Amino acid sequence: MGHPKQLLPLGNKTVIRHCLDNLVEAGIKDIVVVLSQRESEILNSMKDTPVQTVFNENPESEMAESVRIGLHSLAVSSTGVLVHLSDHPLVSAATLKSIVQYHLETPGKIIVPLYKVKRGHPSLFPKLVIDEVFVGLTLRDIINRDSGRIRFLDVNDEGVILDIDTREDYERILQKMG
Repeated sequence: MGHPKQLLPLGNKTVIRHCLDNLVEAGIKDIVVVLSQRESEILNSMKDTPVQTVFNENPESEMAESVRIGLHSLAVSSTGVLVHLSDHPLVSAATLKSIVQYHLETPGKIIVPLYKVKRGHPSLFPKLVIDEVFVGLTLRDIINRDSGRIRFLDVNDEGVILDIDTREDYERILQKMG
């Protein structure tokens, strides 16, 4: 996109600020943001948020490497890990709460939100399951490894399938916001 998508404006906030504000509103307390060292502008846009920031020194690495780095910073008491990508800024706080609640009801299962039968993000992984990234698996590998440990949660939130990968995606999200 030629510009860090986390810093794109959505209304009066940046994309990443939408994500973080919704996580906080959902009551999620242990929030870890993984950035590369060169993302000081993004770090600046997150000031005054109750998050812990860690850095991936190899920004060209797979997302699983950022997950590994983030996992090292989580509270030991965490039972699950909600992997929320910053390119899904319209996921509502209510949806995030629903995903967490479903995790509490089915603690050993991977929770994947569905909007009109389409898989979305963020996914919530039990802590013991997501630790499989330490043996070289990607998140996709973990999800595909055993379909019996996946639970789908129907949500009425199109934000779970709206991501920003292209300029057209961004324009579509701006239109959805009105």
